[in-house]
Amino acid sequence: MRILGISAFYHDSAAALVVGGDLIAAAQEERFTRVKHDSSFPHMAIAACLDEGGIGLEDIDYVVFYEKPFLKFERLLETYLAFAPRGFLSFRKAMPLWLKEKLFQKDLLIKELRKGGADKRIGERLLFTEHHYSHAASAFFPSPFEQAVVLTIDGVGEWATSTVAVGRGKELRIEKELHFPHSLGLLYSGFTYYTGFKVNSGEYKVMGLAPYGEPRFKNLILDKIVDLKPDGTFRLDQSYFNYCTGLTMTNERFSDLFGEPVRKPETDLLTQFHMDIAASIQAATDEILLRLTRALAREYELPNLCLAGGVALNCVANGKILRDGAFRDIWIQPAAGDAGGAVGAALAMWHTELGKPRLAGKDQMNGAYLGPSFADADIAARFSAIGARFDMLTEGAVIDRTADALAAGRAVGWFQGRMEFGPRALGSRSILGDPRSSSMQKMLNLKVKFRESFRPFAPSVLREDIAEWFELDHDSPYMLLVADIRPERRRTMTPDEQCLFGIEKLNVVRSDIPAVTHVDYSARVQTVDQQTNPLFHELLSAFKARTGGGVLVNTSFNVRGEPIVCTPEDAFRCFMGTDIDLLVCGNAVLEKSNQYHSSIKNYTNQYELD
Repeated sequence: MRILGISAFYHDSAAALVVGGDLIAAAQEERFTRVKHDSSFPHMAIAACLDEGGIGLEDIDYVVFYEKPFLKFERLLETYLAFAPRGFLSFRKAMPLWLKEKLFQKDLLIKELRKGGADKRIGERLLFTEHHYSHAASAFFPSPFEQAVVLTIDGVGEWATSTVAVGRGKELRIEKELHFPHSLGLLYSGFTYYTGFKVNSGEYKVMGLAPYGEPRFKNLILDKIVDLKPDGTFRLDQSYFNYCTGLTMTNERFSDLFGEPVRKPETDLLTQFHMDIAASIQAATDEILLRLTRALAREYELPNLCLAGGVALNCVANGKILRDGAFRDIWIQPAAGDAGGAVGAALAMWHTELGKPRLAGKDQMNGAYLGPSFADADIAARFSAIGARFDMLTEGAVIDRTADALAAGRAVGWFQGRMEFGPRALGSRSILGDPRSSSMQKMLNLKVKFRESFRPFAPSVLREDIAEWFELDHDSPYMLLVADIRPERRRTMTPDEQCLFGIEKLNVVRSDIPAVTHVDYSARVQTVDQQTNPLFHELLSAFKARTGGGVLVNTSFNVRGEPIVCTPEDAFRCFMGTDIDLLVCGNAVLEKSNQYHSSIKNYTNQYELD
């Protein structure tokens, strides 16, 4: 039985292939089209998944779309009627698109599938599941738990903004829902908009900015904007928001409450005020989630919690939920946003509709290494075609050369094996660096990633060594848990350093691994297991042998505003346009200094800090 899951037409389009109950492949369309958060039909992602399975669309038994468009249209109409006539502007803008294609999405899906080679009867095999059920299925069915509470929180699906489900074996049932417009995801996005970042992509910037500030507005948020109950349920005062009736997230009353207008990113600098706002919404989010998870643990008396939905990418809150201990264990879907809905839709068909049993006890996401890979011969042919100069080495020599470069303080582009599924680079499409360097964080932000200087970097650490470096002894393979640096690894700050505020804190060395230590002594940790990613584990071990520490800086192989690289050509373009010193692609090793010659084709420094 072959099942294709699809998410598309909102943001982060993706495809996933399940064969005989096994998740064979999954990929986001943006990686192939190079359009960030691409929402178009995922033709290229589908092709990649089918190629991995060695099949064509004609071999697919079921295609499952991750949500129900008619329910979304119902929500749009009812929202307009509830707020009329104030919502007419947004209603008028949305209607032409809905009436042209979204309302007839089944026909559109059939048309696009036929373009990819599906037969005329594909419509008979096309099914739909609800948005939040797809999220819940993506969280529970791949998890190692036999039974769990499943919490999914995002902006909004059809109607639901948060759902609670209970999973037992092959059964998954949604028990409770919180409905639009009361949404934790939209609340956080409102503050993302207010601080001048892009909604649906800048929320993690707010999270990264929060440790620079003080949560002095938390009580104001919870007193005025959020009516928060003891069990974590809440209602939002819509008089502060504009997302139901207008084309912005917040309104003038929101700005008046905090005393400053919406930040204009083109002209307004980030100030201590914006850092305090970020700290405040993060603290309020933590409070909501902790109340909610504690109440769920008491009510259902199950030891395990699964998380999905865009809010599940808030690794700061995830770390606090784990440390809180209301649940004994938690598991988070690595592609927690809409892309992961493709996985959930396919697995929901297999387990819920077809009634097939699960294999509990093992993480079924396979480390999220579910995308395409490239053989060394293919890599060599691609590099030769563009005029790149490279050495083909043995695997052992690749590890030695890379570890030596990292220990010498050089930035390395690391392109190996199957591409990761989800927003995090997990040692397959990564830029790596030495975490001991006091200048690495600033250099990678400004000269490699071309992004805001305040942004932190994550550490990848040998799973067996995690407790030596961090106050965490739990698997974190998907970089979705924040933990503190161990006290003995920290450096005591001087009185003058302790008096610094905001971005002034950035360059203070706080630990033995300053490049991955945030200003509050925290880090977003990835644990690397020998069984899941043996090559990356071997590189960390080799770096440890040279330096005494099995920890590396690991950030996604891309620059600001671009998706993570997908092909060797993408990797080479990023390598040539940045201050990455060494590119390691399969067993091909490329030195930057060797690439400046006349035969190289169309790869010049093309990135600029915007």
